[in-house]
Amino acid sequence: MKIKKNDNVLVIAGNYAGKTGKVLKVFPKKNRVIVEGVNIRKRHTKPNQQYPNGGIIEKELPIDASNVMIIDNKTNEPTRIGKKIIIDEKTGKKKSVRISKASGEMLL
Repeated sequence: MKIKKNDNVLVIAGNYAGKTGKVLKVFPKKNRVIVEGVNIRKRHTKPNQQYPNGGIIEKELPIDASNVMIIDNKTNEPTRIGKKIIIDEKTGKKKSVRISKASGEMLL
């Protein structure tokens, strides 16, 4: 999976198409991500330690990772992601990094 936690993404499909947000959690085995402010649902909860009063809680639910594109830091446009192998200067070991297809810049 090319999407990681704390990436800024644009939703390209579904009811929230066009919205941007930060990735809060990634589920690689299920190929799903939770994006801040996207796919918000209401959940009725009983009182518990986390919510002493209970009530109706709004929370983000996962969406498929294929419905989001990473936003390039340099151009602020959605972009595809590629992988490139570089040699680390300090240790001399090979390292795989993500690069933006549009600008060719490394993504951190």
